[in-house]
Amino acid sequence: MVKTPKPSEAVTSAWISIMRARERLLAAIEADLKATGMPPLAWYDMLWELARSKDGKLRPYEIEERTLLAQYSLSRLIDRLEREGLVRREVFAGDGRGRWVLITDAGRTLRTRMWTVYAAAIEAHVGSKLADDEAKAISGLLARFL
Repeated sequence: MVKTPKPSEAVTSAWISIMRARERLLAAIEADLKATGMPPLAWYDMLWELARSKDGKLRPYEIEERTLLAQYSLSRLIDRLEREGLVRREVFAGDGRGRWVLITDAGRTLRTRMWTVYAAAIEAHVGSKLADDEAKAISGLLARFL
């Protein structure tokens, strides 16, 4: 008989705390963005990844790898951002079937505006509750999972 490993009570408690904190922090930050008329955090995540990439462009699978967006929601988000003029698609020269997603100047401008609200939300919901050494400790611990 094979014994199935089970997490300790401390490990289970850590898991529950991580998940609850994640949900509450994301909800609070989304609410702050919405209160200032900004789009959802997923928009920022995609625009940020495009802005920091070489030449401001990525293939959709690269965006998926760098964000938490599932492929099916990523396609819809790209469509929406393209309709808003924040990104555009361009044929991938190496493969006529593939496409680049490029950030536009309007996308860069919106990302910068969103960051002002997002940064304040991070400070309000995380930074104000942690000393720098505590934040570094949490980052170091969570890095083990990445």
